[in-house]
Amino acid sequence: RPLVPDAPLYWMAHKPRGLLSTRRDPEGRPTVLSLLPRGLPRLFPVGRLDADTEGLVLLTNDGALAHRLLHPSLGNEREYRVTVRGEPSEETFRKLSRGIDLEDGRTAPTRISGVRRDRKADEARFDLVMIEGRKRQIRRMLAAVGHPVRSLLRIRMGTLRLGDLPPGAARPLSTEELRRLSRHAA
Repeated sequence: RPLVPDAPLYWMAHKPRGLLSTRRDPEGRPTVLSLLPRGLPRLFPVGRLDADTEGLVLLTNDGALAHRLLHPSLGNEREYRVTVRGEPSEETFRKLSRGIDLEDGRTAPTRISGVRRDRKADEARFDLVMIEGRKRQIRRMLAAVGHPVRSLLRIRMGTLRLGDLPPGAARPLSTEELRRLSRHAA
């Protein structure tokens, strides 16, 4: 019997804290797929966010596009809004920007912008752009420089922006978003 592939689908979700970004969990914990409407073909998350991280997750059944977006050699950027404990110095930001040594190797350079310090709350907020996505990498990088993460939100993946999509919501990509993403991934 000939197999007929499903038409490619592309959805964006705003994963809240507590959900896993996997298809299914052997322990039965809720996953990001619970945000999608029932009846869609089999979709999978492109990349992952740990349970404590929230933000943009792309879900698709297009394996070729997913590979192009995830492979570090292709330089696909991911942007995060980070809040850390303490007030990192400019030298700390320079170290993060150049890359730092972790137990699994040196990290690729990052870009940091929009630094806002809050002395009263003893924290700082900034946007961090990176091309890698190792397990809990941002949390490990910031812990290594003495500024543990308080909150982490992915706001961009390649050309896709989270925008005002509320936590726990999901929607299909617009025609224009898909056009830009496909051109970017090519």
